[in-house]
Amino acid sequence: MSTNLDDSRNSSDIGETPNSSMLQEPIDIKLLAAESVIWTEKNVAYIGPFGKFPGKVVITRYRMVFLVGDGGKHYERWKLDVPLGHVSKVEKVGGQSRSAAMRGDDNYGFIVLCKDYRTYKFACLPTSNRKNICDSLNRYAFPISHNFPLFAFVHAAESPRLMRDGWKIYSAEREYERLGIPSSRLWEMVDINKDYKFSETYPRVFVIPKATVEKGKAFLKKLGEYRSKERIPVLSWIDQNTLASISRCSQPMTGLARKKCNEDEIHLTNIMNANANCRELLILDARPAVNAKLNKAKGGGYEENYTTASLTFLNIHNIHVVRDSLKRMASTLLPRVDEKNFYKALDESKWLHHVQSILEGAVKAVFNVDIEKQSILVHCSDGWDRTAQLTSLAMIQLDPYYRTIEGFIVLIEKEWCSFGHKFGERVGHGDDSHGDGERSPIFVQFFDCLWQIMRQFPWAFEFTQDLLMYILDEMYSCRYGTFLFNSEKIRLLDNKCAETTISLWSYVLENKKKFTNPMFRVRKTKKVLYVNPSFCVLQVWVDYYARSNPHVITPQHEDIQHAGHQFVNERKNLMEEIMTLEESVNNAAD
Repeated sequence: MSTNLDDSRNSSDIGETPNSSMLQEPIDIKLLAAESVIWTEKNVAYIGPFGKFPGKVVITRYRMVFLVGDGGKHYERWKLDVPLGHVSKVEKVGGQSRSAAMRGDDNYGFIVLCKDYRTYKFACLPTSNRKNICDSLNRYAFPISHNFPLFAFVHAAESPRLMRDGWKIYSAEREYERLGIPSSRLWEMVDINKDYKFSETYPRVFVIPKATVEKGKAFLKKLGEYRSKERIPVLSWIDQNTLASISRCSQPMTGLARKKCNEDEIHLTNIMNANANCRELLILDARPAVNAKLNKAKGGGYEENYTTASLTFLNIHNIHVVRDSLKRMASTLLPRVDEKNFYKALDESKWLHHVQSILEGAVKAVFNVDIEKQSILVHCSDGWDRTAQLTSLAMIQLDPYYRTIEGFIVLIEKEWCSFGHKFGERVGHGDDSHGDGERSPIFVQFFDCLWQIMRQFPWAFEFTQDLLMYILDEMYSCRYGTFLFNSEKIRLLDNKCAETTISLWSYVLENKKKFTNPMFRVRKTKKVLYVNPSFCVLQVWVDYYARSNPHVITPQHEDIQHAGHQFVNERKNLMEEIMTLEESVNNAAD
């Protein structure tokens, strides 16, 4: 049955923790701005790890909420609350016949599969309308496929602006100024891409050696023609003391003919010469060597026989391998854990092997920049997946600024959003093509690697894993415009997201205490962190991947009974008191 807005306000507040008493009472949904109720269905049962629970489904244009209850006006506090952006696929089970429902078994209903591998199964009762439930879910979980706007746009249109505008926290000019570029005699900020005509996937402003700038626009054009998607080597980070730098780009288009480009070799020499300590530029190609060689058949390739550069392959696998690996790893935790064969299945998934490869590559980059004072150039195929992972992880280890909440936001905006990580295709925002080969959890994998670093240096980060998990959840949800679309051009120029959507960082900045690490010691933090990438010290991030499995007890798990709720709240209050006390002590010392 459908319902009007007033009838729908019968579920718990957003984010409310389940009550262990399980008492029945009326509960209200606090709808977001522009979040209207689309469909309500009472005759549905959730089939979870603890059995079958009758209740009702409420579908809004932003989420699906399931409330446990007897079908009357009162519902128990426990609920499922799934933003529709998380939904990867809705499957009907039990065929078109309602005979299974009439028999009262659980094989007639539907399954909601999520992009983070959570799965929710529902049985429909004889009097339910499964078709309208699934049609509503499909229509609003995949708005682009149904010619609807993403929720971020309709939500922002009816929302008051927050005190902090997250769209303004990152400025390329400010970040390059922090790195000392305006006063540099060797590097220069250029706006050749100010209208995104030089490279549609690059930011409007980037930094290259002055020696290259002096060669003129024709020189830069030839550079762009030689690199995939015109993603030429540009600066990501520089040590102001040693001038050792990290640059990033895409693969050279050598092809089977092994085409050369004098302009490209000169440009790489200029990058090397911008660091007096550098004898040769180290090129870190993220790909396995065999993949790089195969790319030559498609017109790509790698740097062969450059006189002023050396090449190292890091053996990090591509988006397809990563997608399949995470799916297999998640299956070891969801819907249940095979205790006796867990480690065997985990090893066969190769997930931690891939995490290790990325961390090893990042550590290699850090060692060469910090110890060898050598400049490095990082790329994969197109330079927006593995490249961003490596540059980001290396910069986090090298620069304490990126380990603060604000610095981490700047890092994500710069290395991922502005340099063209294809969030739209990798996540599949609003698109019902769940089998699209372009989807891949590259950003999730980066956060997994970062979580491994945070485990080894818990005092070095201003934020906790709660921030990582919140960012990932909102990346899928489409509530904010921060991670929409495939590039800075499409996001800011074509769709004007900074004007028509709210930034995720607005919420983060106004709720910093929620994500602040009480163990953070800014004065004791070493400038450079050296991560141990040994396979022996890596762990599965169960707090994120297994939080929907109540048999794996994590701080975030979706258990029906949450007896520790009071303890968790008391612990959070105590942490806030400790942080406040420490802040007053530091202020007194200053």
